[in-house]
Amino acid sequence: MLSCSNLSITYGARRALERFTLTLEPGEIRALIGPNGSGKSTALQGLAGMVKPVEGSVAIDGAPISGMTRRQIAHRLSFLPQQPTAPDEMTVEQLVRQGRFAHVGLFRRYDQNDEDAIAWAMESTGLSALAERSLSALSGGERQRAWISAALAQEAKILLLDEPTSFLDIGYQIEVLDLVHRLSRDRGVTVVMAIHDLNQALSICDRISLMERGRMVFDGIATDLAQSGLIERVFRVDGQFVQISPDGPPHFDVHLQRWAEPVTRPA
Repeated sequence: MLSCSNLSITYGARRALERFTLTLEPGEIRALIGPNGSGKSTALQGLAGMVKPVEGSVAIDGAPISGMTRRQIAHRLSFLPQQPTAPDEMTVEQLVRQGRFAHVGLFRRYDQNDEDAIAWAMESTGLSALAERSLSALSGGERQRAWISAALAQEAKILLLDEPTSFLDIGYQIEVLDLVHRLSRDRGVTVVMAIHDLNQALSICDRISLMERGRMVFDGIATDLAQSGLIERVFRVDGQFVQISPDGPPHFDVHLQRWAEPVTRPA
């Protein structure tokens, strides 16, 4: 469904993404992990066609997105950035309706298909009862679900999420991850997700792509990543992978070192 080949992106003189190649299957959940500045967000922006590459190409169903309009891309792909913004007084339903713009445009009225898509998006994210509630009255998890609902209203089969669990407490993180998993398994939505929490990535994703300084240094399943030694090197941490359950994914356990002497402020 979604693929890119040798995608390279620069910001000024800095090479932010170097020959990034990726192929996704329908209904797959793919995690992009790596240290800050490793190129995760740039890769997502490149896949969404929001940044023009200096090299390489992105294709949806074999068709290059460079030849598509923004509306044509939006029919197929939804992109949710790290910190989307909207007026606090906007209601959940009003926000979700914005997701139908690719179908409605500036002049056409909302028809029954649009209304059905909006209702489905809110139902899928558990927000039907909160349709008239303003964004300012939502919890962090509810607000994030509202944005995902707006992305779903596009009825795109590809969903790109940039740090969807950032700034959320653990309860809301699990809520959002559970939603992503259900969308993939129940609705066949393909998800590419940049995420910081390694163990969350290991637990929910089918495949993991590890980024370092704009390059992808690993692409595969969790068990192969656990055996590669790359996590310790790329993140510069001391730890080990452990198998909590025989059938479950590996879990990375960081070794925290106690300071030999108390940390004091310099004089």
